[in-house]
Amino acid sequence: MAKVMVLVGTKKGAFIAESDEARKDWSLRGPFCNTWPIHHVIADPATGAIHGAGGNEWFGPAIWTSKDLGETWTHSSQGLAYEAGKEPVSAAWSVAPRDGELYVGVQPAGLFRSADGGASFEHVEGLQQHPTRPEWNAGGAGLILHSIVFDPKDPQKIWIGISSAGVFFTQDGGKTWEPRNKGTRADFFPEDQRYPEFGQCVHNMVRAAGSDRLYQQNHCGMYRSDDGGESWQSIEEGLPSDFGFPAGAHPRDPETLYLIPLNGAEKGRFVPDGKAAVWRTRDGGRTWADLRNGLPQENAFFGVLRQAMATDRMEPAGVYFGTGTGTLYGSADEGESWFEIAQHLPTISSVETYVID
Repeated sequence: MAKVMVLVGTKKGAFIAESDEARKDWSLRGPFCNTWPIHHVIADPATGAIHGAGGNEWFGPAIWTSKDLGETWTHSSQGLAYEAGKEPVSAAWSVAPRDGELYVGVQPAGLFRSADGGASFEHVEGLQQHPTRPEWNAGGAGLILHSIVFDPKDPQKIWIGISSAGVFFTQDGGKTWEPRNKGTRADFFPEDQRYPEFGQCVHNMVRAAGSDRLYQQNHCGMYRSDDGGESWQSIEEGLPSDFGFPAGAHPRDPETLYLIPLNGAEKGRFVPDGKAAVWRTRDGGRTWADLRNGLPQENAFFGVLRQAMATDRMEPAGVYFGTGTGTLYGSADEGESWFEIAQHLPTISSVETYVID
């Protein structure tokens, strides 16, 4: 029988929720990582290790690692730094495993790689050397690299999302990079500059299952790309807002995506009308349906952060999200109905899943 784990990063440590494949009864463990701010927690299926990206200006950056499913943890920041004279790395914001390596996105925006399971890191310098780098500006949470997307067929191809520099792509393992933002708006710029080459505030980017399709929730709209980010098209029609943070791709169907729109950047950044809903498309963003069964429909003034939504690979797929007010929600039927897994956690920064057969 499979074990389903939901890995949760919060402002005060990491937590692990566990259930069997029925996903009805859940237990919770934590907090881990000495209650550091943990921005992203993810498992590496190849090794079974769990890694947490964390830190801030006070603690500094680090990657926390557990090789025994959360029983014990170590952390390292060896090499997780820019050269002398550059603005120091203040936090690790995202972590992504691939082929025995870990890639880490940091603040201020940069990319690091570990070939030894998170014990030490090397700077992927090509991104910092991009000619647009001196013009990158911080988003509301700072200049952070939060989305790391791999091409499963070509290890040299990587997409990254930076707030608020936009989407960048490499096809040579990080030596050179190019902006890929054509078609995404930057409404905070003057009207005649709304579609720049870079400078968009991407909030989250995910890859659709088994395809070259990318989905992007932006500060200024929701988008789909069918050509690896070379061009983007708006798919926000039918949504209650063009503003939100997280996106969750279905594990098998490239046409299915989950979003949690918020009421707007200047209107409080909570679910519209205080009524919680997850919005789902089954046709690549052409149409949307709101999924509310089991979610609070009054006085729900919470937001959901950019990495705080995920799906599992079970059949039917599970969907999970965590709120800024510390509630972890789950669905075991692709969003048709929802239940609470945990309450009263610290502010939830990230949600990921790990299924052990």
